[in-house]
This record gives sequence, structure tokens and C-alpha cells, in this order.
Amino acid sequence: MSDLLSHRLALLAEPPNLPLLSQCLHGIERECLRIDDRGELAMTPHPRALGSALTHPKITTDYSEALLEFITGTATDPQQTLAELDAIHRYTYGKLADEWLWSPSMPGHLPEEAQIPIAEYGSSNIGRLKHVYRQGLALRYGKTMQCIAGIHYNFSLPETLWSLLQADEGDQRKRQDYQSSRYIALIRNFRRYSWLLMYLFGASPALDSSFMRGRPHQLERLDENTLYLPWATSLRMSDLGYQSNAQAGLTPCYDDLSSYTDSLHKAVSTPYPAYAAMGTKDAEGNWLQLNTNVLQIENEYYSNIRPKRVTESGERPLQALRARGIQYIEVRCLDINPFLPLGIDLDESRFLDAFLLFCALEDSPCLVQGECGASQANFLKVVTEGRKPGLELQRCGEPVALQSWAGELLARIGQVAALLDQAQGGDQHAQALAAQQAKVADSSLTPSARLLDALKRSGESFSQFALRQSRLHAEHFRQQPLTAAETACFDTASQASLAQQTTMEAADTQDFDSFVEEYQRSLMA
Repeated sequence: MSDLLSHRLALLAEPPNLPLLSQCLHGIERECLRIDDRGELAMTPHPRALGSALTHPKITTDYSEALLEFITGTATDPQQTLAELDAIHRYTYGKLADEWLWSPSMPGHLPEEAQIPIAEYGSSNIGRLKHVYRQGLALRYGKTMQCIAGIHYNFSLPETLWSLLQADEGDQRKRQDYQSSRYIALIRNFRRYSWLLMYLFGASPALDSSFMRGRPHQLERLDENTLYLPWATSLRMSDLGYQSNAQAGLTPCYDDLSSYTDSLHKAVSTPYPAYAAMGTKDAEGNWLQLNTNVLQIENEYYSNIRPKRVTESGERPLQALRARGIQYIEVRCLDINPFLPLGIDLDESRFLDAFLLFCALEDSPCLVQGECGASQANFLKVVTEGRKPGLELQRCGEPVALQSWAGELLARIGQVAALLDQAQGGDQHAQALAAQQAKVADSSLTPSARLLDALKRSGESFSQFALRQSRLHAEHFRQQPLTAAETACFDTASQASLAQQTTMEAADTQDFDSFVEEYQRSLMA
């Protein structure tokens, strides 16, 4: 353990400071496809009973009309966050009738590209902007790739904790600037060590063969309808034969917040020749994409972790970060565990807390001398062959066995887990850590190994297994319906969201072309 980590842990262990570790905030966003009773993509519109996908605070859609996204609020106790996520699932199942929620991250058999429905958000300008943005994603990357689902884990440390560390260091910057610099440091460490999360929680070593659409790939055939890699942990996070040439040159610098926002600003304002050739509208004047830049908007940048700040009305994410700094981080590389009804459980959440706190407190020098490239190479190696016996990664230019490095990291993260248990009572973080140490010692315990083992033992294809799990989880949620009061509360939110969308549509007076032009200009101000 570094001297700096030891010092910071000792500081936080002092009785007046220890309660700060119970004030970290958590939030979860879980995506999942709606499917019909055969496991095919649901072609029905977003259920009106679930409210407006544009304005509902907890139930929306991501890329496709069939790709639901459930959003919890924030809570200091991850158990409360998961309880809210559970309630959203149970409410949704109460409204779905003869549809199911697909359990894994990778989709099953999909219809032809042209038939995959892009999410609709109504006739308001902001609703149309969200739809055209998704049309642009289809044009640039194809619709199939956008049907992959994941879990996003939002995490923040209390501002008082940052102030304590800043005072301890004698740092004279504005608190906002110090806090942003420390979140960026957390992100740098996350990039160094996130391969560990893919080993421990990757759950997509196989996929339906139709997903590749006849594209060249290096996957092996498990059966007639299933492709896989024998040692893979998360094919979802591999390139899967898809390359974004436009984003290939976009590697935001994580030295500080300003260099990060500058690189994204450049990407959303710099035309990309291939997209320029497509244009923004077709011959009939219908919109194809919002613009022809490297990124249409900031969120198009595919990253494993993002610095975030809650936006105000009409404000763009980059504007919020520049004006008020980083408020929390969003981890975006987590697969949905198809063995778990929610796709994530308390053990994983508690380990993530210890891991992220470790990334925040551990020394985090700037990424130099090819370390950025090596970190990315380690990550990609683990997603495609992370369980391979004797696998080696690169650390400081030297080969190191994954198992050895993982053991060292878990020992250091264990110090953080112990402090979290000291702050909150009990030994739940230590238990969560022990579960991960067991996976490092025995790779057959990882979700990716368990999934492949289930396929081989049952003789099922990936899609047959996934449909069976989806039905099991549907039964789990439908056997525990919400109370009448809980349902009424959700119903009220759904109805309010529909009314809000109607109000927004009625209030729009500006034509859409002018609205888009103004939206593009907003970053230049």
C-alpha cells in the first residue's frame, strides 16, 4: 500500500471523520430489452402505462423503443438503491402483460436492422432532438450495436470529505477545482485498474450468432446459434468487429478537467469527413443526424467511466462540468449478470464502493509514457481472454500475471473495505471482498465462466438460456407485486410525466431546424 493511501485512510479513520464514509451516494441505471414470449425483440411502442419516456424520472428508453432504462434516485445505502431498482422492475412487470425483460447484456435474435425501432419521444423539439440523435447513431454505428444493455453505477463522495483531504494537503485552490481534480484522479486510477472489474463481473462471454450480421470476427462457434470465446469475460466491452474510426482518435486527456472538456468540445464541433458525406438530411429534407461532427453530442463518446454534473434546464453536460465542476462519476462498463433478477446485487455494489473509494484515495499520477495505451490494452485483453490460465498483463512496461496483480489490488482494496465496515458497522464489505478473492483463486466462480458452463451443461443456445432466465426473473418479480399504495405512487408519476410531455409539446413555438441550430450554438457561447 502506498504511503499516501495509508495516510488518507488513517485520516478518515479518526473518529470525527469516520462518519463521512457513510455519506457516499449511489445510483443505478439498468437497461433491458423488452421481448415477446418467443424471446424476439418487442415491436410494440413504449407502454403508455409506464408514462412518458421523455419526462418520467425513473422509467425511460435508451436507444430503441424496446430498450427500457430504469433509473434510481441516489441514496447513501446501496441496499436502498437496489430496493428502489427492485420496485421499478416490479411496477414495470405489473404493466407488461405478455412481454418480458431480457436478462443478459447481449441481445438475443434481432430483426433486420431496418426493423429495429428507434426510440420515440413525441413531437416537442427536445423529444425530436433525442430521436434524431438516435437516428444518427444508427447511421454511424448500426442499430444492432445499440441494442446491447448494461448497468451504470453512479457514485460520489461527500463534499465534506473532499474538503477534509484538501485541508490536509494544504491545497489553496477553490474547493470546486480541487474536487474536480480529485475525481479526475479517481478516473485515471479507474482506467489503470478497471480490467479487474471485467474479470470479476464480466458476464457476456457468448452471444447470439445473428448479432454479427455476417461481419468478420474472431469468435468461435459453440453451437449453431451461439458464438463465444472460451476465456472471454465481457464480449460486450470488446470491439466485436465494430470500429468507430471517428472516435478512434478521440482519447480525452485525464490530466485535469479542462483538458477533458476541451477534447470533448473539439469532438462535438469538428466535422468528420465520412459523416459530412452523409449529410444531416436526406433528399426529402428528413433529418438523418444532428450534425456531421466527430460526436453529435457529448454523450456519444463511448467511455467506461464519465465525470458527471447534474444539468440545469436547457444546459448541456459540458457546460455544467465547465461551470460547476465534477459532482459524481458514472461507471459504464458493468455487464448485467443474467443469474441475478436485478442484474446486480449487494455484494457487487459494496465491492464497487470499496474499489471506487480505493481509486479516489490511492496516489494517481498522470498517465504517461504509454500507460494510457497499456491500460486500454489490459482492459481489452481481459474482456476477450481474462480467464485464460497464466494470462499476463502489462504493468509499468513489465509483464505481470493477472492473478498476482489482482491479488495485490484486492489486498489494498481490502484496507478500504475494512474502513467502510468500521464506519458502517458489520463486515459486509469484507464479505463482498472475500467473494471477489474467491473468483481470483478460482475463475470458474466468475459470472462469465458460470454462463458458459450453464450453456455446455444444458445444451441450450445463448438465446434459449437467456429466455429461460428472463422467465425465471419475471416470475420472481410477478410473485412479489407492489402494494396498492406503491403502485398508486408509480401510477401518479407515470400520469404526471404524460401530462408534462403534453405541456412541453404545446409550449413549443420554435421550428425544429432553428431549435437544432440554437442547440449546436449553445456550446460556443
